[in-house]
Amino acid sequence: MGRRRSVMSEELKYELAKDLGFYDTVQREGWGNIRAKDAGNMVKRAIQLAEQAAAKKS
Repeated sequence: MGRRRSVMSEELKYELAKDLGFYDTVQREGWGNIRAKDAGNMVKRAIQLAEQAAAKKS
């Protein structure tokens, strides 16, 4: 299976993990071990940030 290009930069993913409180888990166990709920919250937060950025541009 080929490596998919990530939509989120590594930097953004770490920022979101810190904001949402599961950065320690990522540090200890890697991205594969975060809860599905945390992954979902990370995506929701990224979408909010993108929408806010888009709103500022218009």
